Amino acid sequence: MEISMKSVAIVKNTRKSATDDYWEPVISEIELLEGVPTEAFENIGMFSHLEIIYCFDKVNSKDVVYSGRPRGNPDYPVMGIFAQRKKDRPNRIGLCTVKLLEHRGRTLTVQFLDAIDGTPVLDIKPVFREFQPQGSLQQPAWVSELMKNYW
Repeated sequence: MEISMKSVAIVKNTRKSATDDYWEPVISEIELLEGVPTEAFENIGMFSHLEIIYCFDKVNSKDVVYSGRPRGNPDYPVMGIFAQRKKDRPNRIGLCTVKLLEHRGRTLTVQFLDAIDGTPVLDIKPVFREFQPQGSLQQPAWVSELMKNYW
């Protein structure tokens, strides 16, 4: 099945390459594209956090993987692509929960977005407490090691 999407916004920030760590200091702006009315952001400031769905548009299709060791680290187990958050995914879709710092007209200012400058945004959703995981989260111990410098 072929699915077609178009971006609704673009990410603007100082991060030019998709390196793995130190994203917390990066403050990003998400700016609506022409053709998307400003009203799409109406009352978005009532929310503290948003989910940003974006496209890893710089990933080459030949770099897509279906399994491997996270970050190529031999100390980590081989994981299927759907058991990790690697950018080299079959559909190149990224998802990140961000803190909304400011809404100004056609622009959102956010923190905790791991998308580089120029990244196309496919959708934006407010975080509802009721959509958050029910119960406690479970993850392998190596994930905390992998993520220790991410934010």
